[in-house]
Amino acid sequence: MFLKIKHFKRDFNKWTVLIVAVSLFLAIPFFSILISLFRGNGEMWEHITTYFLFDYIKNSIILIFGTGLLTFTIGTSSAWIISRYTFRYKKIIEWLLFMPLAIPSYIVAYTYVGLIGNGGTFIEILRDFGFSVIRVEMMNIYGLIWVLSFSLYPYVYAGTRTIFQSYPSQLKHTASLLGVSNKKYFFSVALPLASPAIIGGLFLVFMEVLNDYGAAKYYGVSTFTTGIFRTWTALEDLQSSIYLSAILVILVFILVLIVKWLRGRRSYNLTQTNTNQKSTDNRVKISGLKKILYLGILLIPILFGFILPLIQLVIWGIQTFDSMFNNDLIILGLESLSLGLSTALLVVFLACLLIYLSKWNYLKRFNIFSKIATLGYVIPGAIIGVGIIRTSKSLTDLFSFQFDFEIGHLVYNSILVLIYAYLFRFIAVAYNSIEGNTLKIGNNLSESSYLLGYGKIKTFFKIDFPLLRSALLSSFILVLIDVMKELPLTLILKPYNLSTLAVRAYEYAEDERVAEAALPALLLIFLIGTMITLLNYKLRENKQ
Repeated sequence: MFLKIKHFKRDFNKWTVLIVAVSLFLAIPFFSILISLFRGNGEMWEHITTYFLFDYIKNSIILIFGTGLLTFTIGTSSAWIISRYTFRYKKIIEWLLFMPLAIPSYIVAYTYVGLIGNGGTFIEILRDFGFSVIRVEMMNIYGLIWVLSFSLYPYVYAGTRTIFQSYPSQLKHTASLLGVSNKKYFFSVALPLASPAIIGGLFLVFMEVLNDYGAAKYYGVSTFTTGIFRTWTALEDLQSSIYLSAILVILVFILVLIVKWLRGRRSYNLTQTNTNQKSTDNRVKISGLKKILYLGILLIPILFGFILPLIQLVIWGIQTFDSMFNNDLIILGLESLSLGLSTALLVVFLACLLIYLSKWNYLKRFNIFSKIATLGYVIPGAIIGVGIIRTSKSLTDLFSFQFDFEIGHLVYNSILVLIYAYLFRFIAVAYNSIEGNTLKIGNNLSESSYLLGYGKIKTFFKIDFPLLRSALLSSFILVLIDVMKELPLTLILKPYNLSTLAVRAYEYAEDERVAEAALPALLLIFLIGTMITLLNYKLRENKQ
């Protein structure tokens, strides 16, 4: 016991204090939800459990399974064709397969109603050709599964494609010598080896499905996120919304445990005996009917996830251009971009801080606090918003009753609260990416710097920062995209005098002015598409 205390005193340093302080500060919304559970349920809780809770659970599970199945099919098939075969215009198609990420799912939901709803663009074209079609019913749970699947499949496609492309060429060669057909090789070898990436991508899809508010609300599908908003705003029962949030958190952590169980402790590493031999040697040039079939498989997600929604938005944009294109729209775009840029910069800074505080802290058990701080990405935005509202209320009450000082206007009318929420929500995006790259760098260079008399901070800026520059830029772009697309968290916490392109598009659609939502949506897509193109270019540059 005495020895443990002695070691604790020896290893305890200022970095230990900082990592605990920063982590606990970031995780306040999470702890706020936990503490609020002990205050008992709200006045409307019995009403919610009687009439709504079953629908929330049922619809959320159906959405997870339906969207998971479709994104798995689209993502893995597209990734396999891209990594296994070569054909003309492949680089363009490769880029287009990522572009559905540029259109938020709630905007895709609006466009499909405009395309195939009553009097929709596609329905009118069919009528001109003599087909008596009234409409295709999209505003139900199956339409929502369709929309979310074609919006979110890139999460599965991106990681799976990377794994498929990393396979050494001798793997396929060995399978061919053993008489394994292409079909059997895919299902028995390639797909199982790619399971960690597939499971990871599906987990991100599930988190986005549970976080969705705009599309579910517009299609009239009751989910946990829409229920949390309804309970808090329409029923005016914050405590019951916290109980709903707690159930959703439990569902999320069940998904986390399932993912960990599916991955297990198995190793999926493949060594390449000949370093000069690349996996691209396996790529086969296709032609004829096979080429048409495979191009068709690749073009389906591009068509339904990007091109058709974009066409409908352009049609609406042309119709409303004179009334909607003005200085206010440009200012709104600049505000959205500046909010995203400042938040992304802070997120990357805090992610680096947590990673290096964990490295510099000698009491490794305290590093668990940094993991707690990165829980935000697995917690839907609505829950984080409710947690911050609860914390803000407690803080304002404390200052009001104990110090007779009103700070409500500082808390609720400040953009700082919204940025703080973004920090907790998206820090995991930057943390995981940067941490992976720091592990590749290792400790040898920094330890050599310490031996030469340089301090930790100077070593970081002289050695680690230049080596991490590419990873930092990629993380910055990813966070920027997520912030600009975020809707539930922004709706809950934005000050009255602030709006974003995502919120403005949602507000127009909510007021049944879907056509007016087109120009804000198109500007948002342009900005996000530019970021995705830049990220894709950076990743390609790093690969070379």
